[in-house]
Amino acid sequence: MTDRALAVVRAGALTTVQDQGRPGHAHLGVPRSGALDGPAAALVNRLVGNPPEAAVLETTLNGCALRPRSAVTVAVGGAPCPVTVDGRPVAWGAPVRVPAGALLDVGAAVHGVRSYVGVGGGITVEPVLGSRSTDLLSGLGPPPLTDDSVLPVGRAAGRYARVDGAPQPRPPTELVLRVSLGPRDDWFTPRAVRAFTTGTYRVSAASNRIGLRTEGPALERVRPGELPSEGMVLGAVQVPPDGRPVVFLADHPTTGGYPVIGVVRAADLPAAAQALPGIPVRFVAVRRRSGGPGPG
Repeated sequence: MTDRALAVVRAGALTTVQDQGRPGHAHLGVPRSGALDGPAAALVNRLVGNPPEAAVLETTLNGCALRPRSAVTVAVGGAPCPVTVDGRPVAWGAPVRVPAGALLDVGAAVHGVRSYVGVGGGITVEPVLGSRSTDLLSGLGPPPLTDDSVLPVGRAAGRYARVDGAPQPRPPTELVLRVSLGPRDDWFTPRAVRAFTTGTYRVSAASNRIGLRTEGPALERVRPGELPSEGMVLGAVQVPPDGRPVVFLADHPTTGGYPVIGVVRAADLPAAAQALPGIPVRFVAVRRRSGGPGPG
């Protein structure tokens, strides 16, 4: 009997295993990690009948190619891309049955950055601290995929969705990030704070799973020097010495000494995962909800 596994034929620029991450370990210096576009990962799991916590593949820009050793149901979502099985086009954003030995090719993103590949039964690499996610900063979890590697797949537990296609948000052509100012906005001049919340930045090509880097107006400080290291949260907007804001994403460090001018709402971060280099970024100041937890 053939085994439940995927052989990696083409690993792509950066393809990693991701799930909902490993929150709750920041005190150990371990980032949350997990899928950058959480809603896209959750949707491909639903389409193939997996629970939300099942591990999926997150590709970057140019996809990947896989050959299952036994028949599997897959769904590809996130950044739109061409999908083929043995060279024949199949549906994106819907369940697809892939026979044993067939070549599933997830092509280059047409829009956006990261596509997600859900497989019935999930990717069942060994969990670390309760998660199967690859963490590029700490090195925890499985390494990024390489050609000729093999990924174990679990037994499909549920029925896949009977749909022709599932609606998914289009990757942004302009990234609008709602941000609550603080805790260190007082380290910057009033003019810098206005520039941050009214000016336009662009996504830098140096962005990665650790942080979305920006190009644009340098933010001037009123206080010199650096802070003692303090805790960092998902969505924190840190300003390094070059003055250009960096939005911390899933693999961000848990501490840092550069001032945080604000924190982006967690609901806005999936769009950041799909923001191509060069697109405009605007930070919109919002009030913290009274009586509730802060964003991020």
